[in-house]
Amino acid sequence: MAALLETKRNPIAAFARGAILLAAALICCSVAMAADDSLYRAQTVVTGQGEPNRIIGFGACLEDVLIKVSGQPMLASDRRLAGYKSRARAFVSSFDYHDQYAGKPHHDEQGTRDRPYDLTVAFDQNKIDGILGELGLKPWRAQRPALGVFVEMLHGPKDYVVTSDGTQSDLQRDALAAAAGKRGMRVVLPDTAAVTRANVAAAGLLKMPPAQLSPIVAPQGGEAILVGQLVWDDKDLGWATQWRMGWRGKDYRWQFRGVTFDEAFRRGVGGAAQVLSGNGDPGRSK
Repeated sequence: MAALLETKRNPIAAFARGAILLAAALICCSVAMAADDSLYRAQTVVTGQGEPNRIIGFGACLEDVLIKVSGQPMLASDRRLAGYKSRARAFVSSFDYHDQYAGKPHHDEQGTRDRPYDLTVAFDQNKIDGILGELGLKPWRAQRPALGVFVEMLHGPKDYVVTSDGTQSDLQRDALAAAAGKRGMRVVLPDTAAVTRANVAAAGLLKMPPAQLSPIVAPQGGEAILVGQLVWDDKDLGWATQWRMGWRGKDYRWQFRGVTFDEAFRRGVGGAAQVLSGNGDPGRSK
């Protein structure tokens, strides 16, 4: 009734306010759509722009998108994906290339077919959702909590916490960001000063309760706490990894060994996505 009276008394003001509300709604809608669109897009590296390598790239990107949209990393070992990946081109809506050596001259006999390219592939949303339905999964539509990530790196005498500003954390920080992008997540790392103020020691990190770590990353937007430990194993020539996450009153733990830290972070962030999306316990997944 009040809105009706305002319209009669001052129709211009009412129209202006209505236009503002409509514009705000459209902006919010466009932001949400953009976020959804990013989930249906993936990138991989291919050699040249020939069709055979492009088809392989389509398959790799399809797997990443199905995992990213559903939040189920166990799809990577699902044999049913082979059939979909072999005809991945049918699900592509667009793609483009970026020459990693753009602006650099060719070397020796190298032609454009031999140069590495970033292949970015966008998939049809309805078709991806349809594939997930056939696989017994569904898109993860809920808002995704930002992960507050605490990781101990133990390599011989070196034992430290990966931070947002530590120089010794440069490679791990980049790997975590790449893992988060690949799995459709956002990660927040603690800064060195905050870790020092909270008396967080690398050696005891895995045993610390999430409630004690949460205030360290909360100012940066960290919501769900993921804790990991990577220990270098000379016998395996890789990292022995343990992950821990508390969510909705339940404690989740998963581990593996003999991997690069890039793969360790993908599995760590992927396991967190699996928990948050309701796709099960990564510690019990086969």
